[in-house]
Amino acid sequence: MSSKVKLVADSGSTKTEWCLMSGNTRKTLFTQGMSPYFLTSVQIEELIRKELLPQLGDAVPDAVYYYGTGCGNEQNVKLVFKSLHAVWPHAKIEVSHDLMAAARGLCGHEKGVASILGTGSNSCYYDGKDIVKNNPGLGFILGDEGSGAFLGKKVIQYYLYHTFDDEMRFRFEQKFDITKDQILENVYRKPLPNRYLASFTPFLAENRGHYMIENILEDGLNEFFFNHLYKYSESWTVPLHFAGSVAWHFRDILEELCHLYELQLGRILKNPMDGLTVFHEED
Repeated sequence: MSSKVKLVADSGSTKTEWCLMSGNTRKTLFTQGMSPYFLTSVQIEELIRKELLPQLGDAVPDAVYYYGTGCGNEQNVKLVFKSLHAVWPHAKIEVSHDLMAAARGLCGHEKGVASILGTGSNSCYYDGKDIVKNNPGLGFILGDEGSGAFLGKKVIQYYLYHTFDDEMRFRFEQKFDITKDQILENVYRKPLPNRYLASFTPFLAENRGHYMIENILEDGLNEFFFNHLYKYSESWTVPLHFAGSVAWHFRDILEELCHLYELQLGRILKNPMDGLTVFHEED
């Protein structure tokens, strides 16, 4: 195995997970998220110097592999690259997006369909090297089927439409203690409504077994299969892999759907970092 020091990053808007790899040693570190939509290259550089470098100590990476939100956009890739290069001018630097992180982390060097089911949702067909097909995501208002935001929206709808029975309505009110006006304020006027919607998803995990909860979960994940996975002809010939908190917590339903539709279920990971470190061991 190469003795090179490598740094792998999986960055979202709120949190970045870093893994420092040196030989057989792995060290996990965390900093704030680094969305290029909200931060300049100088701000990202300053964040790395302030939050990450003290955790790295004397370690200087020979290679940095950065996967992040917003990095499907070429301008954002250049912005993040500039920041990383300013901190580590002599390192090999690669910048890619979170869907590539999922594809490499889940599939490695093999063909597969890789999906993210977290706050949002996304999917692709990966040929073992590149993302060949990507069914376009429409965001949490028009799409994001199967995501935390999508499922959380269903919870709110069941509550506000008085669809929940008395038992589930009582449980909802005991847990959240919010009014209709407060919900609408958070969804329509405050920032990051997708995260707000997703914050209702744990209610589903806490109430498994109730038929209304199971209906929300099965219908929501089935819509992801129908609107996304069914659009890849390869879904019937290669494994289907999943990453993200929703995929992890409701993996039993993914297993049932794959069995029902006679599809091959692959790996389910809460986050792709474990797979990414294996992928980059060979670089």
